[in-house]
Formats: sequence, structure tokens, C-alpha cells
Amino acid sequence: MTRLRTVACLLPLAALTLAQSPTPQVFGYRDFAQQAKLDKAFMAVPDPALAGQHLKTLTAAPHWASSPEDYATAVYVADKFKAAGLETEIVPFKVLLTKPVKIVIEAFDATGNKLMSGPTPEHVDPNKFGGDPFQDDPRILPAFNGSSPSGDVTAEVVYANYGTLADFQQLAKLGISIKGKIVLVRYGENFRGIKTYIAQQYGAIGVLIYSDPADDGYFRGDMYPKGPYRPETGVQRGSVQFLPIYPGDPTTPGIASTPDLPDSKRIPADKLQNNQPSIPTNPLSYHDAAPILKALGGAESPREWQGALPFTYHLGAGGNHTEANKVTVHMHLDEDIALRTIWDVIGTINGTDDSQKDNWVVAGNHRDAWVYGAVDPNSGTAAMLETVHGLGQLLKQGWKPKRTIVIGSWDAEEEGLIGSTEWAEQHEKILAHAVAYFNTDVGVAGPNFDAAAVPSLKQFVREVTKEVPSPKGGTVYDQWKADQNAPSPTRKRNRSSESTDSDVRIGTLGSGSDYTPFIQHLGVPSTDIGSEGPYGVYHSVFDNYNWFTKFADPTFVYEQQQARVFGLEILHMADADVLPYDYQLYGKEIVGYLEAAQKLATTKGLSLDFTSALAAANRFATAATAIRAVQSAPPANPTGLNEALRNAEEALLNPDGLPKRPWYKHTIYAPGEFTGYAAVVIPGVNEGIDAPDAPRAQAQLAALTAALNRSAAILEAAK
Repeated sequence: MTRLRTVACLLPLAALTLAQSPTPQVFGYRDFAQQAKLDKAFMAVPDPALAGQHLKTLTAAPHWASSPEDYATAVYVADKFKAAGLETEIVPFKVLLTKPVKIVIEAFDATGNKLMSGPTPEHVDPNKFGGDPFQDDPRILPAFNGSSPSGDVTAEVVYANYGTLADFQQLAKLGISIKGKIVLVRYGENFRGIKTYIAQQYGAIGVLIYSDPADDGYFRGDMYPKGPYRPETGVQRGSVQFLPIYPGDPTTPGIASTPDLPDSKRIPADKLQNNQPSIPTNPLSYHDAAPILKALGGAESPREWQGALPFTYHLGAGGNHTEANKVTVHMHLDEDIALRTIWDVIGTINGTDDSQKDNWVVAGNHRDAWVYGAVDPNSGTAAMLETVHGLGQLLKQGWKPKRTIVIGSWDAEEEGLIGSTEWAEQHEKILAHAVAYFNTDVGVAGPNFDAAAVPSLKQFVREVTKEVPSPKGGTVYDQWKADQNAPSPTRKRNRSSESTDSDVRIGTLGSGSDYTPFIQHLGVPSTDIGSEGPYGVYHSVFDNYNWFTKFADPTFVYEQQQARVFGLEILHMADADVLPYDYQLYGKEIVGYLEAAQKLATTKGLSLDFTSALAAANRFATAATAIRAVQSAPPANPTGLNEALRNAEEALLNPDGLPKRPWYKHTIYAPGEFTGYAAVVIPGVNEGIDAPDAPRAQAQLAALTAALNRSAAILEAAK
């Protein structure tokens, strides 16, 4: 099969013939026939075996951002970009990163007996089920939480379930204070940084975050290396930067952290207050958390707070809590917090249409990992490299895109979306004209395709997946639709089903990956794709090549699938006659969001006036229907129409940003202040209602009304 693909991809474009089925009508094209030939030529190129080689190389060593091994992966990616014919550069940034020097976590009972001393190294028995060949590499950093400050604290422990706002509120209702305490919470339900964000507001002096087997361990299925789920010593690392405040380099919000940036332009490290924790935070395995939880006294936890460890969980306070059954933890974290160099890799294919070449099509995936990062992120990098391989073959055949294509391999995403954010801030002016940002991150964790997008690009994603064959048979779209209602324990961290759409469901963009600066800061329409499965080793030592080839994609055929989908997204957006934005769906969803918010406000007893906002939303929806008709029969020169279509999305930004977090400017989508990953729709309004703060909510309704009227006016004037 590889040989046949090689022959096909070297044929001249004109010699390629279509399948017997008629050429489909694809939104954005006057005549899709030529693009269909191009698509067929492209899809012949991505090679499962080559994707596997990329993955093996990229995951050969731990490559934490800014490490020598991280730079080696940048050089590898740059070499592949250059070989494909892309103009390529390695772009450095100087950013604040936390590196662990010493981490000690100890727990004691009331008599001073030591219950545990850790963290315990991540290790599985090498004599059972093949063991793990990567677990003993001396370059593996201790399990830590990026952005945590150093600290040496000792205090009683309180268990707070997932550490959501509702969980902390529940403790308060039970009369349990966490002031001066160390809080033990489990991973899940919200972004890990939000657990610390809320805990410090309630007065905690430290946070420990563990992985409960109910969420990704033996309760879900067999543990690694027998099965795909987290073994008892597995630890989920991750940043605890306050992502919903702003992402990127903490010292340079809103400006690029270039190596030559003077210190006077940076926020001093000792002045960082907005998006960095003030209390130490560290992750634990459930091997280390279990002795603490088992010894906790006090009231029984609410039954919905019970995890899967084989004993009853208690809160460590309330109920029968006395000095005789308290548990004390000592946290000693010594962190080296310093400015370090990271490296983005940028590859460019220049556009040929003078009227559109500055309308960039940007696509990207991050490259850095907490350890090896086979699934997160290098399954995405491997697929992206095969996408680039396919684009390179088209270039050799003489193809060139109308619009400029920019491919980014981002660094330090794990530390707070840093590489993509700094690059986006550096190129803010030109990105005001960018027509799309396409993201992949956890490219392949299993066989189930999934996607999130702004509403205007949902139909675009569906049409692309209808062209790509699935390893399961039929098309990716067919399998996606068939799988949609099947239960999945591993839905992507940014997925939300806030939609009025009746077709295959596409999630809402929250945060947690590199689309964030593009859509939510700059207003570039964005998508995010992946292929999911039972992925229980997220951010651990065990997310490595061995796990991937046993449980995710042994023959790399889903890598090939993802390379094809990603590539067709790029090709279609680069060469479409008319930008394929579906503002009709956007309009319907915004009206639905406002109607839901109005009901919520009534439920909470807030007196808010939605009249103007609903009128603006309906105006936008009417304009969207009219512009769809123009898109279907576009003028001979669609330059003005395309400009209007692009400007309509940017008009949905509020220049003043959201309350308390002005870096986030999109009026329709943002990560929630108390969720972190999950999206909040019409965030200014809904968070004002949740507060509850009627004046704030009314002011945000006014800002939303203005944005919708700006966008509607642009669509109305388009021809």
C-alpha cells in the first residue's frame, strides 16, 4: 500500500481522476472539481509508518519545555518542514518557567506516626505485562505542578472532592473552614489551576491534587501495563497557572516575550499576582494519597464525593473530628523559577493571490511534554508532520495556495499555552486578517474522532470529515456520527455540548490548548480536532511510545486519518473562493444562549433587561441568513465579501475584555473563571448572573449588544 500511495502522489494533478461518484457540492467553492483532485492527491501521501517513525523519534527522551531535549525536537520538526519545502524558522522566546529542585510530601497521624513519605516514583513491575521500558530515565523531572511557588508548610488536611467552587461552598455550608489548612482534592471536573485559585481565596495554605482510580484508574478498567488506565503510582503533572485570567508568559501579558525584551517591560516575578498561585501546589498518585485519605477523621464526605479507594472518605473536619484523629501534612517544595528560552518552529507557504495572501491560514500543535508525551502532544505532532509531508508533495507538483499557510509547532503549551500565546501576541496585527486557526493537541488517544469549533466552522469540519476514509470503514464523518452517543470516559478537556444544532455534535471551544489566543484574544475563527480513547496515563511517565503502541494506535492508521483531516482543513481554507463561514448557525446559537441566560437570571431572582441584547442577536441572525445566500452565489470578485465575513467575527470582540480578566476579549466564548477548561458562553453575562451581580451582568449585556450590532452591520453591508 505504501508503494501505491507513493506512485499516486507523484502523478501530475491533471492526471488524477475522481472516483465514480459525482463531485460533491462543498460550501465555499463555485466548482469543487479541481479541489477534489487536489484533495485526492494530498490524501494519498500521509503514511502510517512515517507517522510512527516521527512519534518514536519525538518521544525518545523526556522533553520538558526549555530543556536540551526539547530543543532537539524543535530541530527535528524544523528539518521536516524544510524538507517539505516550507520557509522555516525556529523562533525563541524568553519566558518564566518553574522547575522542581526538591519536593517532599509527608503525612503524619495525631501521634506523629508517619503515614506516607513521597512522592513515590512512578514505577510499574517490570516483570508483569511487559513492564515499561521508559520509566527509569534519569532525565525525568519529579512530578510537579508548573507555576507553583516554593513553600514549606505544615498543616491539617481537609478533603474537598474535586475542588470546584461548588465543593468549597459545600464545605462552608457544613461549617468546615479550610483557612490555614492544606486541601486534598482530586483531579477532574475543572482545570487544576482553578482548584488552587479557589482554595487560596478560601484561605488554604497548600494544595495536593491526586488522581482517584474512580476517574482514570482501576475503576475504569485494567491498569497499565495490562490495560490503558493509570497505575497506582501514576501522577498527573500540569500547570496551575490561573489560565482563565490570562495565558502565556506570566511576566508579559498582552506583549510578546522576545529574548531582547527589556526587563522594564516585564512584570517582576515578585509582583505577579493575577495569574500565578501564592500557595504551594503539588500532584500525588493515589498510592501516596490513599494513606492520607484513609486516616482522615471528621465527618463522612458527601456520598457523591466518594472515590474508588476501598474505604470511606472523610473530610478531615466536622462530625467526630478531634485532635486524636487529625492528619497533618508537611509540604516542602523548592522550585527554581526563572526566565528560560523556549522554541517555536514556524513553517510558511506563501499565498499567490495578492488580494488574499495576507489572509493567513494558521495551523498548529504543541511539541513540549511533561515527560515523553506520546499522546499529549506528539501524536498530534506526528500527524501534523504527515500533513506537512502531503503539502510538500503538492508543492513539488506545482500547487501553491491562494492564501498564505502558516504551520506552528508551539513550545511550552503545558506551562500555560506560552509558545502560541507569545507568537500570537507578536503577530497581532497580521493575525487580524487571518481567516482560521486549526489546532490539534491530543491528536490520537484512540479511535473515536472528536472536534470543537466556533459555530461558523462547524459545518466546515463536517464537510472535511465526509471526504476522509475511516480505518473502521466508511468516512470519518460516518463513524463520528455512529460513535457520538456511545459512552466515553475520556471526552476532551475542552468539550461542551452547548448547541442548538441537530447534526453531529461539535464541541464549544473553552481553553486548555493553543487555539485560545487566536479565538479568544484575537478573534480568529478556530477549530480543534482529535481522536479519543481510554487514555488513563495523561501527563504521566507512562504516556510514552510503549503505551501508545499497545493501546492507542498500534498500526498508526489513526495518525494517518488525523493527518488527512488536518490537511484538508488547511487546503480548503487556503483555496476556497468564498470563506466557508456559516453565520446562520452562529446566529441561532447566540439567540439560544441569550434565551437560556434570561431564564437563569429569572431563576436567580435578578431583574435584567434583555430586550436590546435579544434584538441585536436576532438582527445578527437575520443578517447571517442573508449573507449565506450571498455566499452561495458570490460576486465575480469576492474580495469585499471575504473581508466582511472575516471582520464579522472580529467585531464580536470587546476591546475592554471581560471583567477581572481583560486579556479575554471574545463576547461569545471564554474559559470559565471557575472552570478553566470548559467554555462559558456569553461569559460576561453568564458570570455576572452566576455571581450574582446584576449591575455587572447588565453592563455585560450592553457590551454584548454593541458587539452583535457591530457584527450584524458588517454582514448587512457585505455584497
